[in-house]
Amino acid sequence: MTVKNIAEGSYRELAYEEDCYILTMTNESAGIQKVTRAIDRSFIQFHFCLKGGGKYIFNEGHYALEIGADHSLLLYNTQTDLPMHLELRPKSQVVSLIMTIRKFHALFSAEADYIPFLTEENNARKYYAQDPISPAVSVLLSQIMNFNMHPSVAQLYIRGKVYELIALLFNRSEDTSLEQCPYLVDEDHLKRIRKAKEIIIEHMSEPPGLKPLAEEVGLSLKKLKEGFKQVYGDSVYSFLFDYKMEYARKMLETQKFNVNEVGLKVGYSTASHFIAAFKKKYGTTPKKYVMALAG
Repeated sequence: MTVKNIAEGSYRELAYEEDCYILTMTNESAGIQKVTRAIDRSFIQFHFCLKGGGKYIFNEGHYALEIGADHSLLLYNTQTDLPMHLELRPKSQVVSLIMTIRKFHALFSAEADYIPFLTEENNARKYYAQDPISPAVSVLLSQIMNFNMHPSVAQLYIRGKVYELIALLFNRSEDTSLEQCPYLVDEDHLKRIRKAKEIIIEHMSEPPGLKPLAEEVGLSLKKLKEGFKQVYGDSVYSFLFDYKMEYARKMLETQKFNVNEVGLKVGYSTASHFIAAFKKKYGTTPKKYVMALAG
């Protein structure tokens, strides 16, 4: 797994096999961030925008495809390489699934005609498709974006999510979202859960209680708790704790802030409480973590 910090954002590459990997990209800054990666013609690309938007640029800037919030972009071209040149707009999140066409064919080998662009007459053509993301797929993408698993099982987790994602994308049933997400049967519920996440992040130093939070986003307390768990794989405050620790870790890595400043930023009034929380999460103290960075 590769994790890179890109200014006020991050780039994470989750590769569980040589012929398939997941990219997660966030831009929390006020400016456009450019993300590039080599991708040759043997791969098919699925890009999903959870929020914000961006632009994929091809042929040295002569052609571009936009991607907006809650939309996906599928593309491949067996005649030419399609390296990724993404201009990610401010406050945006994108998840990408990159898989070899050979592997993708293998998943549907017995029923290739079921997928239009896999048919023999189309397999040498280029293919581009832009579609809205269903609530069920959006839930799954949020789980991928926010997962926090032990390294020993991370690859197994991602492999399962990749197959689940492909199954959801090409499932003919119109009732998938109802089966996959009983508390988020429409896009409105999903947006309210996302809004709750944005609120606790924005006020992470002094987060609201669950009842006021539920009232602010217009959900019952039960639907907030169960819906948040469904989307982000954790309770509201457990998710916030992980977010705060990751935020603190990135602040420490800049070596521009002392332990007290970082602790206050993420909501700890005393250094001792912050140190205890950081050690619980990462198994070491903030000071030792910074010393290890310095080598």
